[in-house]
Amino acid sequence: MSGRTASKTRRTSESSVDLEIDLDGTGRSSIDTTVPFFDHMLTAFAKHSLTDLTVRASGDTNIDAHHTVEDVSIVLGTAIREALGDKAGISRYGDALVPLDEALAQAVVDISGRPYLVHTGEPAGFEHHLIGGHFTGSLVRHTFEAIAFNGGLTVHVRVLAGRDPHHIAEAEYKALARAFRRAKSLDPLIEGIPSTKGAL
Repeated sequence: MSGRTASKTRRTSESSVDLEIDLDGTGRSSIDTTVPFFDHMLTAFAKHSLTDLTVRASGDTNIDAHHTVEDVSIVLGTAIREALGDKAGISRYGDALVPLDEALAQAVVDISGRPYLVHTGEPAGFEHHLIGGHFTGSLVRHTFEAIAFNGGLTVHVRVLAGRDPHHIAEAEYKALARAFRRAKSLDPLIEGIPSTKGAL
């Protein structure tokens, strides 16, 4: 692999993850985590961030989807950080406001090197809702947290409106994707690292 790419593998007693990423792709993806709704969300993330993404994962989903989703998210964040390299020439900041029918989500991303997540606005009880029979609403925040902390990203996500849990979750993932797309994009007007410190 060349360019802004990474290939990562993670093996634990709870899961097995193989992931490839190309930040300069067209949004192509091939996702199989054995958690169908998570596959749907990662496919949307790839498509709307213009990131090529391949994921093969399996784990102890007979116990809970939690471990597999968490470990894939850790690997995705780690791969993003590696693929970004020294971050020379990137726009660094990105924001997006994404509707999905009655749901509306906003995301802001700073490729800062400083991991942080602010996540607000999901309706009461959302974290307990099963989406697609496998994916618990609480895993949305958990995914964002793992990506942000392992990717060195500052991420703010807000749910501004929504009733249907599927729509809320999907709007959140798509907003994150669109914000990340802008942040990772290369800006021809930027020379070197976009920070007064000279490093991100």
